[in-house]
Amino acid sequence: MSTTPETSTAATASGAGTTPRGTDRYVAARDHLWGHFTRQSVYEPVAEGGLGAHVPIIERGEGAWIWDVNGKKYFDGLAGLFTVQVGHGRAELAEAAAKQAEKLAFFPIWSYAHAPAIDLAERLATYAPGDLNRAFFTTGGGEAVESAWKLAKQYFKLTGKPTKHKVISRSIAYHGTPQGALAITGIPDLKIPFEPLVPGAFRAPNTNIYRAQPELRDDPKAFGRWAADRIGEAIEFEGPDTVAAVFLEPVQNAGGCFPPPPGYFERVREICDEYDVLLVSDETICAFGRIGEIFACNDFGYVPDIITTAKGLTSGYSPLGVMMASDRLFEPFRKGTEAFGHGYTFGGHPVSAAVAMANLDIFEREKLTDHVHENAPKFRSTLEKLLDLPIVGDVRGEGYFYGIELVKDKETRETFNEEESERLLRGFLSKALFEAGIYCRADDRGDPVIQLSPPLIIGQDEFDWIEGTLRGVLTEALDIL
Repeated sequence: MSTTPETSTAATASGAGTTPRGTDRYVAARDHLWGHFTRQSVYEPVAEGGLGAHVPIIERGEGAWIWDVNGKKYFDGLAGLFTVQVGHGRAELAEAAAKQAEKLAFFPIWSYAHAPAIDLAERLATYAPGDLNRAFFTTGGGEAVESAWKLAKQYFKLTGKPTKHKVISRSIAYHGTPQGALAITGIPDLKIPFEPLVPGAFRAPNTNIYRAQPELRDDPKAFGRWAADRIGEAIEFEGPDTVAAVFLEPVQNAGGCFPPPPGYFERVREICDEYDVLLVSDETICAFGRIGEIFACNDFGYVPDIITTAKGLTSGYSPLGVMMASDRLFEPFRKGTEAFGHGYTFGGHPVSAAVAMANLDIFEREKLTDHVHENAPKFRSTLEKLLDLPIVGDVRGEGYFYGIELVKDKETRETFNEEESERLLRGFLSKALFEAGIYCRADDRGDPVIQLSPPLIIGQDEFDWIEGTLRGVLTEALDIL
């Protein structure tokens, strides 16, 4: 524990300011704040009296832009974390939170209810496809995924199929950090430090057509059938009487935005129905306009048994997640003494639910889903201009959600080795992009990519700015390879 305030004249003068205890905020961030998914070593002292790198401190946001404590402006190319759909600085969302907090700041929905949670549950049911009429609230996407797996297990126990407990997900897919959700996640490096994990999770291939077998690359429908059938094979291999659910994102995030090929989800739905396996649409990122519709399964024409989501539900103005479940899954709990023995203290928090309602009001009033549908083709065509750079191998995605895959050799699609990827992404691109004024993700969970997921309010002017900024930085990157 620190006992005396530390100061750095340069840091304080640059705008970071001091904490209430008088400690320079760069120092306090280094000594007390543990960043998520962050290499903390870069902020440690590098020499006598030196601070090391400063944690970037973001002070405010407006629309699609953010500013740091030194007054520098950045484009928020990731919507915070695939989250701030309606943009920063929406006073009405803050006002909705304050108004609800004055009336009822907190009460759980454990055998009780309050109006914000009731109203939001009903509203979400009207957006959801099929009979997904039940909203089970959480505080985030990982919790929603955890809830879905637990519900699947209990449902099959209650309906006379107690051995159905396993899940199938896709390679490289990310589904969250709780022990169950992490088991479903298909990124080995994220799992190894925390093993052993919850048993029963198995993998099938993802829908990265750029890395597909050469004979399938030019036939998306055949590739979609191939990828979907691998899920059927996994169910057969594990035994249909042991598999409870398949977890799939509409557009897979990790690896760099893998859209579903034509016919893919239609075939997956057929497979799940054939083997009595639940189809879970993990829309933690893809829902609330990111792809187009409020729920992205509607963009791709399939009806899942469960939807898990969070992030854009409140545009990040307050934490909230939800698992939407079908009437079929709720049926065993309608009578008798059965209960879903699971929950979270802050799930369905009245303030967060009120913010979500106000957020959805903005969606409807400003017709944001229509805006995304109308502008997504322009976003794609603008980003595809980058394909003339020798380092850009593929531009892929849907809606306002894109990945730009970087390659060592464009003709052969050769990727970078681990050392080269480290030098390119963390040694150069992450810092260079931020210095160029764009906050986005340079990622190598899979092959190296730059990911973009901007607020849904932007249009062609911002598309052009993004393309120009990325072009400049990627051109510089050619010199370090």
